[in-house]
Amino acid sequence: MLIEEKIICKSGKKDAPFFAWPWENFGNYKYLLYGPLIAKGLYSMSGKGNKEDIWCLHILVLFALRGLVHQLWSTYNNSLYINRTRRLNQQGIDFNQIDAEWHWDNFLILQAIVASFSYLSFPSLSNLPIWDIKGIVSCLILHILISEPLYYWLHRLLHSKHLFPRYHWLHHSSKVLHPFTAGHASFLEHLLGCVIIGIPTLGTGLLGYGSVSMMYSYVLGFDFLRCIGHANVEVIPHRLFEAIPLLQYIIYTPTYHNLHHVDMRTNFCLFMPLYDILWKTINANSWDLHKQNSTNTNDRVPDFVFLAHVVDVMSAMHAPFVFRSFSSIPFGIKPFLFPMWPYTFLVMLIMWAKSRTFLFSFYNLRGRLHETWVVPRFGFQYFLPFAAEGINNHIEDAILTADKIGVKVISLAALNKNEGLNGGGTLFVNKHPNLKVRVVHGNTLTAAVILHEIPEDVDEVFLTGATSKLGRAIALYLARRRVKVLMLTQSTERFINIQKEAPVDCQNFLVQVTKYQAAKHCKTWIIGKWMTPREQSWAPSGTHFNQFVVPPIIPFRRDCTYGKLAAMRLPEDVEGLGSCEVKVHGLSSISSIFVKLLIIT
Repeated sequence: MLIEEKIICKSGKKDAPFFAWPWENFGNYKYLLYGPLIAKGLYSMSGKGNKEDIWCLHILVLFALRGLVHQLWSTYNNSLYINRTRRLNQQGIDFNQIDAEWHWDNFLILQAIVASFSYLSFPSLSNLPIWDIKGIVSCLILHILISEPLYYWLHRLLHSKHLFPRYHWLHHSSKVLHPFTAGHASFLEHLLGCVIIGIPTLGTGLLGYGSVSMMYSYVLGFDFLRCIGHANVEVIPHRLFEAIPLLQYIIYTPTYHNLHHVDMRTNFCLFMPLYDILWKTINANSWDLHKQNSTNTNDRVPDFVFLAHVVDVMSAMHAPFVFRSFSSIPFGIKPFLFPMWPYTFLVMLIMWAKSRTFLFSFYNLRGRLHETWVVPRFGFQYFLPFAAEGINNHIEDAILTADKIGVKVISLAALNKNEGLNGGGTLFVNKHPNLKVRVVHGNTLTAAVILHEIPEDVDEVFLTGATSKLGRAIALYLARRRVKVLMLTQSTERFINIQKEAPVDCQNFLVQVTKYQAAKHCKTWIIGKWMTPREQSWAPSGTHFNQFVVPPIIPFRRDCTYGKLAAMRLPEDVEGLGSCEVKVHGLSSISSIFVKLLIIT
């Protein structure tokens, strides 16, 4: 991309005619625009309406399938554990791009409205046969001879010095291509898109060769190819072009279209590079770079690995390869996801039976690559005695893999460092004394975050999970601050060992308790072990629950407040971060201890 074009992409105009979408301010209420179609379709199915109005349901079904095509491509594009070696742009998609592309499906609503007006204007389209081979041939001819060259010249026109800074800059503002980027464009551009896609479909219908199968196959095929071009993964093997050389003139590749976003003077075609060759705008590196990307097996070794696990079924649906948008915002229970719960639970069972630790996400921080790997186990499985050996095997394999490929630091997250499971990771360090990779648990950092949340004027706290590594660190620090710590534990031996670690003049601030009732007058609870609603009931009104337990406790008490799991802000220069547990806008502050943990020297 030229320097001038980069500047335009950052400062493009939004006030040009037909730039903004008519329903831009509707938010998610824009989906109500499908309402008339749904109502008319249901009315026709009830037997009271005109049976010819079944076209309404065809539009709804077709556009639901179009959304599914984009979602499936998004899932594949974000499945790093499958395609990381064939990624075209090694940068990650950040929050800014996800937010900008949030309403990528606006064009589906627009084209549904245009399709509805087309059916109302040409009633003959509502009585199409299921199949007509002449229609398929006619549709392809119209696409190749009219839609392809028309798109090519319209695309070149949109790159002119007059139109690019007013309209097309928006599409090129996405730094990393993604299937949703295909829909990220101005209203005017998608109006032109309606013409491009309408010529073969409506034209074939008006010629008398239209069919339902033609409509479905062309529109879905159109979206499928658009998603291929905007995928950040090379999916077309180069040996296919070597076997059938003619194909490289007929079908483009992700590499081909990615080059257009790098050098916007080349590769303007819709799907067929033939037109770039014909009008001499093909990038000379297209085929060599495609061969390199499709056969690439190199994978950069991360500097730091965070070994996590799945929390629960609902949070699993917030993974970037499931719903990218949800993964970029703070976790929350969304009622419309409940119908998907059984399918996700089935996936969990499959993962339990046969799955390996996989790459979940990554980001770059000051030249260092940070990856999150996930042990394929859910939170509740860590409390099943018979599952412990299998979980430890997964953790051990991940540590050995990290050591083998040259990772500098691997941090065990949440339940992967459970004291009762593997002694906070000491099991693996003792078993493999010659490890080059540093195995850390990050408890000191977590403790620092929790302690930062405790007000200075607090003189008494109630601590559960008190004898864990994290509980011990919190208790000892608070004792030094002369804060009375009610440590809930049944093990007197472990309590005494911790108490002896405190300075002599601070040991009296550590008090062993064995029941929740002992804290019925304490309004600061630090939760390191999961609690039932009944156990929460012992807290007095106004209690604040700080927590470092996974999964988090259920906020049962309405007269109390609940803190979130410990989290810290990343610096502003983090790159490619688009998945989070707690999203923070305007990332501006960072603890020095956090820098020391992540920046490996």
